[in-house]
Amino acid sequence: MRTLGLFLLALQVQGTGTPESAAATQQDLLQLVARSSAVSKVVLGVLILFSITSWAIILFKLWTLSRAERQSAAFLDVFRRSSKFSEVQAVCGTLKESPHVGVFQSGYAELNAQLRAAGAVGTNPGTATRTTLKSLPAVDRALIRAATVEVNKLESRLTFLGTTASITPYIGLFGTVWGIMGSFQGIGATGSTNLGVVAPGIAEALIATAAGLFAAIPAVYFYNHLTGRVKLLASEMDDFALEFLNISERNFT
Repeated sequence: MRTLGLFLLALQVQGTGTPESAAATQQDLLQLVARSSAVSKVVLGVLILFSITSWAIILFKLWTLSRAERQSAAFLDVFRRSSKFSEVQAVCGTLKESPHVGVFQSGYAELNAQLRAAGAVGTNPGTATRTTLKSLPAVDRALIRAATVEVNKLESRLTFLGTTASITPYIGLFGTVWGIMGSFQGIGATGSTNLGVVAPGIAEALIATAAGLFAAIPAVYFYNHLTGRVKLLASEMDDFALEFLNISERNFT
């Protein structure tokens, strides 16, 4: 706490010096980074890399999830207005970003395979018999398997955000500890605890902590936000699979 108090006092002294204190502070910050040790620069480089990658994933997932949500709403509207599965299959090509399409096509393929097999055996010439499903649980398994694949696609790259949120504060803390160690070594070498000697080293050390928080805070927020949207789509897929099974049971059993 004493060390942090000295650092804050140094910032106050610097901030009240000239009318151009904001520009001077930015310049001082760059100078601190330039004067920092090789380890501190590596830490900052790693944190910047984490931050850039996280933001790229965030923007990409926001875009893909928005498209998936829009196309899922359109697909469900078509599915509920259609009287035949073949009509739904015809529009699947235009709504490929919807995870519901993958679930539907898997169930539809299993349904067709069973109906073709049932129609090829067990019928006498000249008799009109209703083709029925051999195994409704098999259709259910196909839907579950497809839903799992689609959820995995939606969750891809989100784990990196979770990793960034959890690990970058510790990387920043490591850089801070390393910098403070260097500051104390400088104090020992000069034999002086003057504020002008102590403050620059501590300020340099705290930059790493600030960079770690800068990388972690957006990653935490968007990880929770995007995970919530994925869970909502996953629950909608579960509801759709049950709806698909109900229709299949009414018409083919």
